[in-house]
Amino acid sequence: MPLDIITIPCLNDNYAYAVQDTASGDVAIIDAPDAAPILRAVSFKGWGLNQILLTHHHDDHIQGLDLLRKAVDAPVVGAKADMHRLPELALGVEEGDSFTLGHQAVQVYDVSGHTVGHVAYYFPESDALFTGDSLMVMGCGRLFEGDAQMMWNSLSKLMDLPPETRIYSGHEYTAANAKFALSIEPQNKALIERVDQISMARARGDDTMGPTLALEMQTNPFLRAHLPEMKAAIGMEGAEDWQVFAEIRKRKDNF
Repeated sequence: MPLDIITIPCLNDNYAYAVQDTASGDVAIIDAPDAAPILRAVSFKGWGLNQILLTHHHDDHIQGLDLLRKAVDAPVVGAKADMHRLPELALGVEEGDSFTLGHQAVQVYDVSGHTVGHVAYYFPESDALFTGDSLMVMGCGRLFEGDAQMMWNSLSKLMDLPPETRIYSGHEYTAANAKFALSIEPQNKALIERVDQISMARARGDDTMGPTLALEMQTNPFLRAHLPEMKAAIGMEGAEDWQVFAEIRKRKDNF
């Protein structure tokens, strides 16, 4: 049975996610930017809360946790490598670990780059990947703690997942990311079509989460650094893939 996934807007442009294993009814929250909208969303659905999963230590992903745990007693899962700067964890996880939400397996990926110790959570039975601020929809996180080679290695691991995997990231940055992508590959037909779809979705007030990995690899410039056409587009033929990624990230930082 699949996950039931709710995207919960928090703060200015953050997202938390409530996910229910529909077979067991067990529910997890992924990241806790703000307790109030999370509790409203779960209450509206009539759900309980069984787990809280944290992707990384930044305040805009954990600052609602104290209030959330005053309302619900749920164990917190986060990166073992980040236990010194995360709230107290019931379970510290690392690359290759797996645990369950009800009947759903949850696999852990180390996606360091935005921060060192950042993790992503992959639900293989439901083709769902929760990436925090590592792989963003149409983009990737800034390199606050890691370097370009580290982030490229992290993204490369995610690119090996099944193409039907759906991406749920930590912020609504998609429209701005798409504008940047067009500045890099203005002739990319799949990108041009997607930019129009994103514009229409945002005009309706819809979020842009849940695109497939296959679509991201066609249109997200940060997942295209290994391709000859991307290297040609930015004048870096013959460069290492991670060096091309680094140049794209630098351009985005200054866009």
